[in-house]
Amino acid sequence: MVQATALPRNESGIETAIGILKQRFGGRLQTGAAIREQHGHTTTWIENQSPDAVVFAHTTEEVSDIVKTCAAHKVPVIAFGTGTSLEGHVNAPAGGISVDLTEMNQVLAVHSEDLDCVVQPGVTREDLNTHLRDQGLFFPIDPGANASLGGMAATRASGTNAVRYGTMKDNVLSLEAVMPDGQVIRTGRRARKSSAGYDLARLMIGAEGTLGIITELTLRLHGIPEAISSARCSFPTVDAACQAVMMTIQYGIPVARIELLDEMSVKAANAYSSLTLPETPLLLLEFHGSESGAAEQAETFGQIAQEFGGADFAATSSTEERNKLWQARHDMYWASLQLRPGAHGMSTDVCVPISRLAEAVGAAQDKATELGLIAPIVGHVGDGNFHTLPLIDMENADEIAKANEFVGWLNDLAISMEGTCTGEHGIGQGKRPYLIKELGAATQYMAAIKAALDPDNIMNPGKILSD
Repeated sequence: MVQATALPRNESGIETAIGILKQRFGGRLQTGAAIREQHGHTTTWIENQSPDAVVFAHTTEEVSDIVKTCAAHKVPVIAFGTGTSLEGHVNAPAGGISVDLTEMNQVLAVHSEDLDCVVQPGVTREDLNTHLRDQGLFFPIDPGANASLGGMAATRASGTNAVRYGTMKDNVLSLEAVMPDGQVIRTGRRARKSSAGYDLARLMIGAEGTLGIITELTLRLHGIPEAISSARCSFPTVDAACQAVMMTIQYGIPVARIELLDEMSVKAANAYSSLTLPETPLLLLEFHGSESGAAEQAETFGQIAQEFGGADFAATSSTEERNKLWQARHDMYWASLQLRPGAHGMSTDVCVPISRLAEAVGAAQDKATELGLIAPIVGHVGDGNFHTLPLIDMENADEIAKANEFVGWLNDLAISMEGTCTGEHGIGQGKRPYLIKELGAATQYMAAIKAALDPDNIMNPGKILSD
């Protein structure tokens, strides 16, 4: 693993806080090595930095109590959802207390007539959609992993449906959060819009737990479409596939999903998911609407694809066939690992203006080849966001250095194209060096907000901003 930076530890404060919280929570506070390591774990290349204790919270009041205790003794607090983040978000570089929110997993209310719901942060996206299904509603944000909704808000997650439905920031009406002093705030009501004061909900969404812990969310919902159609189309080159994406978006076709797999990714998907796709760059699409509308959208895309050499075009409304394709897409991380058994995946993402997408993806492929890296590419390309997964022998220092060089180069490339070093993974620990390159003096104002709200830097320290 790549070594992460450690921060100074408050040994006496940590010991005192654990003693107090042990009396309060009993068996729900755990200090075993295995569970602490689990709560420092992410699906990332950054080394594990375990907290000193894990507390399983059940209510907002309990989270407030934990934070107040930690604040009194200047002890770090790290919120934990499902641990699926990719940039070291739940690591504990200064030790401290991990607040596990998985048992705060209730859907508190569904207001079907208003198309919204209220949930606790430990509810996962799959559980919510299972709960909503018989009411004809769904929550569209799909980052791939079955992440918790609190974690998805904290990292401003998006995913395959973002091209049509937006990201978490577009689908959270309001939230409840425990602030660094332990006070509980609510950022708004259920109204669809408001001009009342600062937009604190958007401040918390994407703050990665550095400003507070989200304990309740009011979410926008959508009606399950009358018809859903999927399509796939193979292309001779990545450039041709990206050009087809740009034309599709410029034509205003309301695609719900449009995903790119490069040739290496298609090869991995075929082997892992027992598919027989042509092993050339592939676009997967999904269309939502009426029966005729979804069919018309698929037909129009097929015509666009032909202009760019698209072949083996196939559209289907079969639920079984659609699910098989999209499950293969969601399994791409694990499928890609099979391209080099025993290697570790160094997942990273960037996002560029869609007009620069083909150039960026092509340059990334060329750079990986130059460095001798196996680095399959997939992307939510309808909004210019793509991911690379260099496959690295973590015992080989030269390979690690090349992978770090590649990731740094890719971040710089995206920023030079007026894009971002992260479209959805977040900053965490891994991308901190690139935030100031991207935003410049704006990071000073982020730091000022952090210092004003969290003067003792107890809320998920070592993330986003340089210490």
